[in-house]
Amino acid sequence: MDLNLSYRSFVLAIAQNPSVKNLVLTRGKGLSRRFVAGDTLEEALKVVEGLERERIHAILDLLGEMVTSEEMARGFQAEIVGLIRALGARPYPRYVSVKLTQLGLDLSEDLAFSLMQGILQEARQADCFVRIDMEDSPRVDATLRVYRRLREEGYTHTGIVLQSYLKRSEKDLEALLPLKPAVRIVKGAYKEPPEVAFQDKRLIDAQYLLLAKKALENGLPTAIATHDPHLIAEMQRWTAEKGISKEGFEFQLLYGVRRDEQRRLAAEGYTVRAYVPYGTDWYPYLSRRIAERPENLLFVARSLVQG
Repeated sequence: MDLNLSYRSFVLAIAQNPSVKNLVLTRGKGLSRRFVAGDTLEEALKVVEGLERERIHAILDLLGEMVTSEEMARGFQAEIVGLIRALGARPYPRYVSVKLTQLGLDLSEDLAFSLMQGILQEARQADCFVRIDMEDSPRVDATLRVYRRLREEGYTHTGIVLQSYLKRSEKDLEALLPLKPAVRIVKGAYKEPPEVAFQDKRLIDAQYLLLAKKALENGLPTAIATHDPHLIAEMQRWTAEKGISKEGFEFQLLYGVRRDEQRRLAAEGYTVRAYVPYGTDWYPYLSRRIAERPENLLFVARSLVQG
């Protein structure tokens, strides 16, 4: 197994330990600010304004996932609608991401579909794009079914995500092509078994490039969401070679990660968006960020020691 993937599996497993979780939640809230814009929408909007001054757009994400009641799901929907309305009053591009388990997918696909309809109706009025995030492999089929239903209902201002570490993703992309979806290509951040996911970085990277290039060759609005300098450089080289306009795709990176690269790409004329999460339910998101790079684990350790 690739050492980077072994590290990620180790961190994600440790993050589920109740003692570790309690320690981070009680002593490490401050460290989350490296990757999370704040607890409130107001804090997140201040971050968005700062990014816009650097010609970097934002993807706002209210943190939360895997709710256990319809009441919680409807509460999240109300907050997301409030987010969209707040964005609608501002002059910069409007773009939000949602997770379907935040809207009750694990309780009922029909519930998640219905709540997404309400969100997309509000987004249509605010000229806001809504990306449906992809979660772990057991939820991929349900997520794709809900996305298809929404497109069949005429909601075109929404997109989907494909993860290059999942072995199924090339077939999923091919099946989606008739819809001409707006796709975001990511590597994937969940702990997945070898039966469904590649465990070698070289294979993950190879499928990443395959997916991104196939999407662009088919004219799909494509978000290249990665911090990997080799993948970014290859997509810059390939799109230039193919004569693909910079308006036909964009680069997406996480808030707090490789900020200089975000500014560099924006200065070169590419559309750049930073994924800006906010909210109090930050622990699962932070765990996945720590699992991405050993340097992030060292940052967390220092923060906890310093209190």
